[in-house]
This record gives sequence, C-alpha cells and structure tokens, in this order.
Amino acid sequence: MFGLSSQGEIVHAVRDKLGNILVIDYRKHRIMTFDSVFEQSKVERERPWLPVHEYNRAMLLPTAYFAPENALVLGLGGGVLVSGLMRLLPDIQVQAVELRPRVVEVARSHFGLPDSDRLNVFFGDARCYVEESEAGRYDLILTDLYQANRMSPAQSQRQFIRQCSRALTDRGWLALNFHRMPDENGTLFREIRRQFASVLVFRSKTNNYVIYGSKQMLDPVEVGDGRLLELEQRLPIGWKKLMAKLSNSSLANCRAQD
Repeated sequence: MFGLSSQGEIVHAVRDKLGNILVIDYRKHRIMTFDSVFEQSKVERERPWLPVHEYNRAMLLPTAYFAPENALVLGLGGGVLVSGLMRLLPDIQVQAVELRPRVVEVARSHFGLPDSDRLNVFFGDARCYVEESEAGRYDLILTDLYQANRMSPAQSQRQFIRQCSRALTDRGWLALNFHRMPDENGTLFREIRRQFASVLVFRSKTNNYVIYGSKQMLDPVEVGDGRLLELEQRLPIGWKKLMAKLSNSSLANCRAQD
C-alpha cells in the first residue's frame, strides 16, 4: 500500500459492501485504490505484468533462490504479484485468495489479470483458507493483505504465521508485506524466527518492510549475477539492486530459542 501521488483520472468505479473500488489512470500508470489516499496496486498500462511499487518487486525475490512449482498469493488487488510470477515462471501454478469478488472483476477487466489454467482464484477469507490448506502444499506464499486504510490484522498474528509455515514445503518461502517494521524482539518476530531457518528483511524506499522466511538455511548474497541477469530478462524490475538492499538489511540465519 502506497500513498496516491496524484489525483489522475478515474476510468472505472464500482462498489461492494466493503466500499468503493476505483481505477485511476495517471500518465503511463494505472492504479487501484479502495476509495482512499492509498494505492492498492500500480502497474504500467502498456505492461500490466510489471509491478511498479518497489515492495511488490521485492516480494518476488525468493524466486532468485529457487524456482517454485506453485505459489499461494493472499490478497489479489490488481493482480500485480500474480501477473509478475506468471510472467517470470512460465510453468508455475498459482492459487490466489481474494475476499472481494468485485476486486477480481476489476483486476481482470483493467489490470490484465491472466486468463490461464495455471491460475485459480478463490473467493474468501485468506486466514481461513490457509488454516484449511494441506500441510506442505506450497513452495511459495506471498501475503499482502490490506484494507482501505490499514493492514489486515491477520498478518500480525502468530497463528497466521504458524499456519503459513505449516502449508509450505520443506524448501518453501513466505514473504509478508508490512507497512511498518514489527518489533524485532516482539512475539510476532520471535514466531517467524521459530518457524523458519532463515529470516530476511527488505526495507523499501517508501518504508514498507517485506519480511521473508525460508525453510532452509541460506546466505542472502549467494545468488550469482548470471541468475539475476536471467530474471531481469524475463521481468525487468532491477533484480541486482533489489538483492543488494536485501543483503544489507538481512537478519542472518537466525532461529529463536524457546
């Protein structure tokens, strides 16, 4: 979630029981907002598969370490993460969970959400979906759960972290977008460290924080330039620059002690 930089032109508006869903065009970009001062999604109109916000780009960094066969995306919005993943990994199977059916309609009609048998969209509560998921089901879980003006409380709950961890394979990754950094000595961070062998942090230039948990131990700088160049050719988001920021703000391979 990011503050609107300009009024722009409203090109589409629809309402459901939770409020308005607006599509705004500004110069070369298209924005989804829930009738607030915050941007829920932002893409280039000519390349809707290309995420614009740095924190959205950073959420894709786990794919520098491995190629997940499947992914779970919690909170669809304009479909930025889904479109990016499917562009980046031609064989990946993606499950997306979105509470509001109208949001999915807008993502399809105005943000180029792929119409593909590699994508399945479930309408419902993300927390309940994760709780009911099969253990060891997903290689990658990306969670970006935001309401009009704030982050969903689910993302800050230890039970949610535990359920995401349970749903991951033994090589799996979890990436969570936070609008502010949780207390590194608090119960949430301790739970993340307890569940994952490696924990990394990315701070965006807009002061969003992406927190990553990897089931396997890793060196945050072990990815070679060849791999990053390959990814850049598929999805040009500045992989090398993003990885440099990740390594500088990482919490090296740590697990909380009970």
